[in-house]
Amino acid sequence: MTARPARADRLAAIHERCAAAAGGRWHSYLTLFGEAVVDVDPDAVVVAASVQKVAIACAVLAAVDRGELALTDTVELTAELVADGTGTLHLQAAFGDRLTAAHLLVALVTGSDNTAVRLIGRLLPGPRINDFLAAQGFRHTRVQPLPADERRFFLGTTTARETHELLRRLGSGTLLSPAGTGTVLRAMRWAQPGYCDGVRRDLPSAQRRRVAVKHGADEDCRHEVGIVFDADDVPAATFVFLADRLPDPDDYGGTHPAVRAHARLGRALLDAVDG
Repeated sequence: MTARPARADRLAAIHERCAAAAGGRWHSYLTLFGEAVVDVDPDAVVVAASVQKVAIACAVLAAVDRGELALTDTVELTAELVADGTGTLHLQAAFGDRLTAAHLLVALVTGSDNTAVRLIGRLLPGPRINDFLAAQGFRHTRVQPLPADERRFFLGTTTARETHELLRRLGSGTLLSPAGTGTVLRAMRWAQPGYCDGVRRDLPSAQRRRVAVKHGADEDCRHEVGIVFDADDVPAATFVFLADRLPDPDDYGGTHPAVRAHARLGRALLDAVDG
């Protein structure tokens, strides 16, 4: 048996053990050097939670590529657009700032900012985001516009297979322009500050910088998706771990069983990429 199939078998076995230990339903798709390693219920339509923010960022940057938006376009942060939850914009003591699209993209991807979602809706309404996703051939990855105001939307749904394909195209540079690709991947790879409870938890700093990640959590869902780069900075693995119906829905920290599973899988992924 060659080295790559051995690594693939080992990763598949680790995923199976981690998912069983965490409980819930897992919908996972993982490729290593272009080979499908984990393929578990990848076409189930699930609540996307904050992993959808990568798709939203790509839709905005595609509009920039087409000349319909500029990264310097601004929107006013008003009190009625503030959303609680993840991010930092809602922590301000006063509002009224004018924030650029460039600023909002970083807040959206690196900080998973819920207020940034509402502000981006002022620049690119939900139906136009969905038009972009449909044009890419995605059937189930959609935001959910509010009937009363199409510039407001919920994060909607996705599948593991479609999210994997979006990330694969992003990493290969075939989804956006080089500038747009770099914008998203820089934000996903930034770890100081950035999300490090899951896949990047047990990695030293140099290896953390090689992993582009986005996590999402909503009630009984804990998701983590991303790309692992090899030592030459080439995408080597693309992973999508979506899990719902999990225990401990009120635990949004690193102690959650699914987040612990992501940490074990992250260490295994880097070891597999590096041989």
